[in-house]
Amino acid sequence: MIEKTRVLVTGAGGFIGSHLVSFLKEKGYWVRGVDLKYPEFSESDADEFEILDLRRWDNCLQATRNVEEVYALAADMGGMGFISAHHAQILYNNSLINLHTLEAAKTNGVKRYLYTSSACIYPEYLQEDANVTPLKEEDAYPAQPQDAYGWEKLVSEILCHHYREDYGIETRTVRFHNIFGENGTWDGGREKAPAAMCRKIAAAKITGNHEIEIWGDGEQTRSFCYITDCVEGLFRLMRSDFHEPLNLGQDRMVTINQLADIVAEIAGITITKKHIDGPMGVRGRNSDNTKLREVLNWEPEISLEKGLQTTYQWIEEQVKQSLSEKDANAFNQTV
Repeated sequence: MIEKTRVLVTGAGGFIGSHLVSFLKEKGYWVRGVDLKYPEFSESDADEFEILDLRRWDNCLQATRNVEEVYALAADMGGMGFISAHHAQILYNNSLINLHTLEAAKTNGVKRYLYTSSACIYPEYLQEDANVTPLKEEDAYPAQPQDAYGWEKLVSEILCHHYREDYGIETRTVRFHNIFGENGTWDGGREKAPAAMCRKIAAAKITGNHEIEIWGDGEQTRSFCYITDCVEGLFRLMRSDFHEPLNLGQDRMVTINQLADIVAEIAGITITKKHIDGPMGVRGRNSDNTKLREVLNWEPEISLEKGLQTTYQWIEEQVKQSLSEKDANAFNQTV
């Protein structure tokens, strides 16, 4: 019998991590998942799931034992509302996670290590126009990320580079551009823009109040990549020989207003946009996928509309359930 390759996925209780665990299991890997929590919306497909705090060195040693490869997704993060208001917490927690996990992987003889970075590492001065020039990997320097989240990601990229050079561990680094999909956080302040928009419009549809609040003027631009393309790209990068940072995202840019209109059309309603003050992040951001296509001979294939169709349907069901539970709780308090 051929022994399965043993893989660790950190952050396996989160959105991308839980999808990646299922993807790797389908590929025939033995998978250990590690996180502070179990997946919120489904059972984990991991062969082994351990609740560990990866800010602690001893827990990182435990997590990385007897595995050949690590997909390092664990992070304290959320949407723009969260990362713009918790700079110290994010920088402290994620620095500990990244430093300890990579060193523990080296100590335990891990052969390949994929670090998940972010488009937030790109300089703010290149993203001041909504009609932004797509960001190439080499645009990261001279460095000027907008916030602490971007800085800690950039430093960890450099750490992976030097661990490869100094210790021979085969590191891979991916820069995510706005990943979205079902079975992810959709409320509570840590959700990303597509999930928040789906939640607001689902609530509008159910309640009949079709006014939607949007932070800023809604003309800020982004590209959005569906989750199944994301995990496919992660796997392809891990199997490649490419060890420099690589963008992973769609290269189709839309405004937040356009995102709202697409979701509203999927929901089958007409909305009124109410623009309010709120954190908007950079004015524009888009992925240049030239190097992605060259390195992986592949690029994300699922359209924004198709991905949002699946995501919206799932979030609408969550909103319906949440509203039903609130109604039931209100009833129970009055009887």
